[in-house]
Amino acid sequence: MYVRNARAVGLAFVLSLLVATIASAALSTGEQKRLNDAGTVVTALRGAENGISEDLWQKASCVIVVPDMKKAAFILGGEFGKGVMSCRNATGWSSPVFMELEKGSLGFQAGATEIDLVLLVMNRDAATKMLNSKVSLGADASVAAGPVGRAASASTSENLAQVLSYSRSKGIFAGINLSGGALKVDKDSNTDAYGANVALEPVINGTGPKLTAASNFLNTLGTSARATTGTRTPATTDKPKY
Repeated sequence: MYVRNARAVGLAFVLSLLVATIASAALSTGEQKRLNDAGTVVTALRGAENGISEDLWQKASCVIVVPDMKKAAFILGGEFGKGVMSCRNATGWSSPVFMELEKGSLGFQAGATEIDLVLLVMNRDAATKMLNSKVSLGADASVAAGPVGRAASASTSENLAQVLSYSRSKGIFAGINLSGGALKVDKDSNTDAYGANVALEPVINGTGPKLTAASNFLNTLGTSARATTGTRTPATTDKPKY
């Protein structure tokens, strides 16, 4: 009887560890769509001729993708978007943390659009700040439009902002100014993904729960071939660099 009880306790312990390391997500349809759309945005912006530099992609500590960021303005303008962040760790890209970005602006602007946004976080400390509190871009973390072409190849880690932005506009606005924007975690979506009161820093460090629903998005991050080639091959140089 003692041996049987010991086996039962041991099995329960193993199962509890398994549950702790693999997130059985209760994601909403919108949250799953956010992950799927984020992968599509990354593919498009890495594959574009004037898109994200592969050299800078390899230097980035983390990436934040905000698909379909809403931008509408008439005298009083503003932007709001929901996205995901993944960071490099010893085994590749981490399970994503759900994020929100919001920005208010003043000025006479008319029109509305949706913008696909990719932010390369060049500094791991900046990403950690985003997990612990609302981060104001331009104040708490420097932000700049990501260089492309020759400008990208000439860039070095020393002269880069902490956050580099790349955007794809679907409407009448061209580009987006993120200075003054606020980045913070999307608490409700992270609760859906990982459960209540789960620490998010271990998630991006690769030691926390794994979100199985994000596998397609993570596969997209872990490739180096550009979308314009029509094929995608496993990355050979996409190693953690932080």
